[in-house]
Amino acid sequence: MQQSSGPAVPPALRRRVPKVADLAPLMQFKRPEFGNAARLRRANTIWDLRDLAKRRTPTAPFDYTDGAAEAEISLGRARDAFLDLEFRPGILRDVRTVSTVTPVLGRDSALPFGIAPTGFTRMMQSEGEYAGSQAAAAAGIPYTLSTMGTASIEDVAQAAPDGRNWFQLYLWTDRDRSMELIGRAAAAGNDTLMVTVDTAVAGARLRDVRNGMTIPPALTLKTVLDASYRPAWWFDFLTREPLSFASLSRYSGTVADLINSMFDPTLTFDDLDWLRGVWKGKLVVKGIQTLDDARKAVDHGADGIVLSNHGGRQLDRAPVPLHLLPRVAAELKGRTDIILDTGIMSGGDIVAALALGADFTLIGRAYLYGLMAGGRAGVDRTIEILGTQTARTLQLLGVNRIGDLTPDHVRLLGGAPDSADRSGSALPL
Repeated sequence: MQQSSGPAVPPALRRRVPKVADLAPLMQFKRPEFGNAARLRRANTIWDLRDLAKRRTPTAPFDYTDGAAEAEISLGRARDAFLDLEFRPGILRDVRTVSTVTPVLGRDSALPFGIAPTGFTRMMQSEGEYAGSQAAAAAGIPYTLSTMGTASIEDVAQAAPDGRNWFQLYLWTDRDRSMELIGRAAAAGNDTLMVTVDTAVAGARLRDVRNGMTIPPALTLKTVLDASYRPAWWFDFLTREPLSFASLSRYSGTVADLINSMFDPTLTFDDLDWLRGVWKGKLVVKGIQTLDDARKAVDHGADGIVLSNHGGRQLDRAPVPLHLLPRVAAELKGRTDIILDTGIMSGGDIVAALALGADFTLIGRAYLYGLMAGGRAGVDRTIEILGTQTARTLQLLGVNRIGDLTPDHVRLLGGAPDSADRSGSALPL
């Protein structure tokens, strides 16, 4: 009796000697790319840009950007809040085209985010505010210059004449100095004044203390050794205009000493009334951390509020802006523009904030990582990454435009107040 040899082997699985013609299509080696431009192209996330920035930037300025106050709990919680959520997509929608255009403070932004105010920016990379403002103008998004900036109001306006430039203000004890800055911002064409209200005194930024960081950076044995493998940063720093606070007189000392000697710890909502009276453009209050303060800011004339804990750089264990957002939006949506920052590291984070009720978002560290990674080209890459991620997230959610996002597209998971699903059901199909 003949024994069966088993099933026949399909022709595609039979062993054979490969033919040269079959190998040729596989032998297409790409020419290796070197240099920072190639590294920026290979960066696919903001975290990739952060890694590149860390390799190119001395420890003190990198840690000034990357760090936060005390145990850095506020920053960690803010980022975790974006991780600890669930998207709820709708399927079978036509999403061949999507629009990321977003109205904010009376004008459209090409993307639902702008660049937040950051101090000492030319310390991170010598192009500083010039790179940020020009990249923002090219992308059609707002750029905010800080009072603690290292380029002047006038120089930023000249560098990005077609950009939408905003100015961030710290109210000083010396009101005449504040009025001078307000007048300069208006004369330079800034349409929005953003007053920061969460900095009565400096937060305890322990990385800066440990690094002995001063403005400008001091050449010590430690910094010289640090420079030995980051020569490009030091070459740019030493061969370009010395670092100074362009909106202030020259100052030499620690950041905390500057803040504590200059800023006014006696501010009240009466000062907001005064500011509303002297500034004729849009007024935004940055540093809102409770619903009650959000209400008061709007009652005192704010055209917009920024839910922010200063990137975790002031009060550690401060409220998480994303957790506060749904309650503020439920009461104040439509009465004021609700803007959110702190913890944003992806386009998905931006979309989640918009779905939960934000009208707009701001990026700070994400922009600075790009700046440190590659100057103007790095900021362009930051905006490109976030814009691409935002558009793709909208498509995967089944949404064609920002205005179609609703709270039903996102569910906050554990750890957030009032995080229970209000609808009790999935997104309707």
